[in-house]
Amino acid sequence: MASRYTANDPAAYERLMGRWSGRLAEQLIAFAGVMPGDRVLDVGCGTGSLALALAARPEPAAITGIDIAVPYIAYASERVADPRLSFVTGDAVSLQFPDGSFDRCYSLIALNFMSDPAAALAGMRRATRQGGTVGAAVWDFPGGLVYQRIFWDTAAALDPEADRARARHYSSPLTAPGELAAAFRQAGLDDVQDASLTIRVEYADFADYWEPIANAQGPVGDYVKRLGPAALDRLTEGVRRAYLAGRADGPRSMAASAWAARGVVP
Repeated sequence: MASRYTANDPAAYERLMGRWSGRLAEQLIAFAGVMPGDRVLDVGCGTGSLALALAARPEPAAITGIDIAVPYIAYASERVADPRLSFVTGDAVSLQFPDGSFDRCYSLIALNFMSDPAAALAGMRRATRQGGTVGAAVWDFPGGLVYQRIFWDTAAALDPEADRARARHYSSPLTAPGELAAAFRQAGLDDVQDASLTIRVEYADFADYWEPIANAQGPVGDYVKRLGPAALDRLTEGVRRAYLAGRADGPRSMAASAWAARGVVP
């Protein structure tokens, strides 16, 4: 099944989000855990942030990243030569690994974009051995991702279609409080625990903030790339004023929070 996330330009994704997602990956690993000798699957690995964060640690014996986006897998495969690490193209909604292949199956900011998150979680549970851990994190789009609220709220004030796009984006599954943990319980996982994880994202100036958005992947990019020149100019100026917030152009630090959950395979 196709992903609900436009994923054809890994370099653009890295500028928009990949440069920050490694920070969140470290928090997910700290929350969900990793032990010496673990075989770990990174589901919906994208450009490889979580897999690379795992590979920076001594504990995992093997790390496999899987994603449906061929360009992202090609990009991730070129990022490190660690022999423990491999990337494969495949559909997270119908994982083809044998039962119990991994000690841990994790997913970072991807589950809510999958065509069938429940099927993906069921596959993660099946591919994880008894007593192993399944874990995931998804962005808290409505309440915790400041850089996107600046963009979407400004766009929605200018364009009813942006208001509708924002509503679709913010109503995506698993992103409201408690939804991710509930999905873990529905998948039959035991000892489910959840948490809110927060990082900071920093921008040197408005250009550093705006240029990745103007060339973005995913829902933000899908909207921006449909705009004509005049509408894009209005949006750029509106977002610029929101970014500046009455101050001179320059550095900004913004909070970025995600919902996380972990559970044990019975």
